[in-house]
Amino acid sequence: MPTIIQTNPKILGGQPVIKGTRVPVARVLALIGMNYTLKDLKKEIPHLDRLTKKNIGDILDYYKHQINV
Repeated sequence: MPTIIQTNPKILGGQPVIKGTRVPVARVLALIGMNYTLKDLKKEIPHLDRLTKKNIGDILDYYKHQINV
């Protein structure tokens, strides 16, 4: 699991979130699916101010692997 993704049963019932936030990874993926850019994501969700292109790539790679398992 990429270091940008965190799961904790005490945070959103254990849903994968962006580390250090309560922002579900599913929300980030949904916005990416709607063609949001990194700049758009940071504007929409200010808690993602430290999110990088590499982080986005890591998230997409992780979920791509999960789908193919």
